[in-house]
Amino acid sequence: MSAAAERAGRRPTIKAVATAAGVSTAAVSQAFNHKGRLSEATRRRILDAAADLGWSPSAPAAALRHARTRTLALVVRRPTDVLGADPHFSELITGIEGELAPRGYGLLLHLVTGMREENALYERLAAEGRVDGAVLTDARDDDARPALLARLGLPAVLLGSPDGRAVVPRVGLGDQGAGVAEAVTHLLDLGHRRIAYIAGPPELQHTRLRRGAFEEALRAAGLRPFAVLHTDFSERMAVGATEALLAAPGRPTALVYANDSMAVCGIGTVQRAGHRVPRDMSVVGYDNLPLGSWLHPRLTTVDQRVQQVGAAAARLLLGLCGEEVEDLPLTGRPRLVVRDSTGPAPN
Repeated sequence: MSAAAERAGRRPTIKAVATAAGVSTAAVSQAFNHKGRLSEATRRRILDAAADLGWSPSAPAAALRHARTRTLALVVRRPTDVLGADPHFSELITGIEGELAPRGYGLLLHLVTGMREENALYERLAAEGRVDGAVLTDARDDDARPALLARLGLPAVLLGSPDGRAVVPRVGLGDQGAGVAEAVTHLLDLGHRRIAYIAGPPELQHTRLRRGAFEEALRAAGLRPFAVLHTDFSERMAVGATEALLAAPGRPTALVYANDSMAVCGIGTVQRAGHRVPRDMSVVGYDNLPLGSWLHPRLTTVDQRVQQVGAAAARLLLGLCGEEVEDLPLTGRPRLVVRDSTGPAPN
């Protein structure tokens, strides 16, 4: 043990080595495990810092790092109140757990609020050897997470439409905009011409794809969107967006929401304002969650088979982790499920 550590009265830590070498704790772990893509200069700097501090990985810890944890990570970048109000992730987790539990695997769920926090979490999970792989949600056009997971040596799958350019495999139904385009066509056939879209965060890839499909379907009919409003998927923003649209001059006759939870809030907001669904206002959701079929009126929505996507992602990730599992192919694309919340445009 170094003199500095002796004076401190405690064993030096991996974090202290990382700080001294100017790297992450994951990089320290890689240097000693001979994994990752560290340059020789970086590896040497880490080893020198460890030697100076008198630190070395313990034998039990090293053994744990090389053993399977039989645990996969699901990191969701959402505020806790938003996640709690959105059954989408309950359906997703049900699909994942349905594949993991019979094989003796567990799912480690983490909630984060920002990119730096999420990236730091992956580095910590890799350095501590706590998971065998990760399911990534909410693909972004400038997504740095796949490259980070590859550098850390953690197998990963990314939820979203298949993309041959991806660093890690992607799992999802094809053509993310197809369901929204079908919803617009359905509303146009019912005579609606003033149609608004309540979208998700603009930085998400599926937000861009679905908004593009919404606008293109209207453009093909010679129309423009009444409005496109972006939200964070929260109940608060869904209600606020709906109220703003109801108060707008010549208000829209149809509202398309980026998920079912916001559509449920929208129906309630429309009804509290004294309007009837669908006589005065048609409403379309997205996800086809079970709650939609129990509403009054029952929710017209886009089915993207959330549970099946979760199950397919879990199987693919298990295979990447070395398990012998059969793929669960996903075919088709999101499709519209017509129920009672859409009707003819009011006169």
